[in-house]
Amino acid sequence: MSATLHVNGNGGTPRLTKADFQSDQETRWCPGCGDYAILNAVQTLMPDLGIPTERTVFVTGIGCAGRFSYYMDTYGMHSIHGRATTIATGLATTREDLSIWVVSGDGDALSIGGNHLIHALRRNVPVKILLFNNQIYGLTKGQASPTSERGKITKSTPFGSHDRPFNPIALALGAEATFVARTLDRDRKHMTEVLRQAAEHRGASLVEIYQNCPVFNDGAFFNLTEKDTKVQMQIRLEHGEPIVFGPEGARHGVARADDGGLEIVEAVGNEQRLLVHDQHREDPSLAFALARLADRPTEPTPIGVFRQVQRPIHGAAASQNPDRQVGDVSALEHLLHAGDTWTIQGA
Repeated sequence: MSATLHVNGNGGTPRLTKADFQSDQETRWCPGCGDYAILNAVQTLMPDLGIPTERTVFVTGIGCAGRFSYYMDTYGMHSIHGRATTIATGLATTREDLSIWVVSGDGDALSIGGNHLIHALRRNVPVKILLFNNQIYGLTKGQASPTSERGKITKSTPFGSHDRPFNPIALALGAEATFVARTLDRDRKHMTEVLRQAAEHRGASLVEIYQNCPVFNDGAFFNLTEKDTKVQMQIRLEHGEPIVFGPEGARHGVARADDGGLEIVEAVGNEQRLLVHDQHREDPSLAFALARLADRPTEPTPIGVFRQVQRPIHGAAASQNPDRQVGDVSALEHLLHAGDTWTIQGA
């Protein structure tokens, strides 16, 4: 790891650039993979956070996204399948001075890693989790993943997938995650702003990134990203603003339905019914309803920050009471170092 110091005009304070976060490894993903855009956005954002490379860590799981740690000139680890959040949790509980990021795919994070993900979120472990969702297993050559839609024909589901897919945003909100957001690999400005908010959040952040796999699931999110359709399909969530979308003259919005759920209505004539987005709302039920507004990304789909609230972070209570001890610590340490076998004395 090496960093180039760039001196600004205010007392010679060292300043980092994008190049300081770029490793010397050749970036190797399939041509057209959305991972390139995400990597570029992250490397561009990192200097703005003002955190040195030696205090930044990227932990990755298995899959195409797992290569991410090789391309960041920071500390990092390419961990084992599904355990990236577990390793990051251990690091976060022992090194409060670090900025810790987890990069994982929809298969790695939601299949074998599902329990680890939800517990990291519910505990509010101070890590930033980037979940690359391409709705397919890419590295193992195109099998159905936990987010693949019903009816999806793949090498592992030749007659179509019968499983109902996970909704990562709804899952995170169900775990009471304190920061939950969704963005797109092909929208650089939106992705950078969402990542910035995630980085500045104190606690666990989960950002689902719709990421195109040009080889095994090309075009899965094109309704949300392409010029001809994105205006009609992206429901952008802006804190404190009515939830509206669509081109001028054909605007739609999100309102409460008669059954208490949410529905899409014409904006004109329903101004008083339109929901005003509140990402700081403590009760996650409304954010959960927004997460379920679209069954698939071929429909009008919310993107942006669904929820951002404050809650004590994991381990904070212990660090604030360093003198508090439970039981006889010296006796426990003696037992742990006594040898390979233990003898338990009866009462």
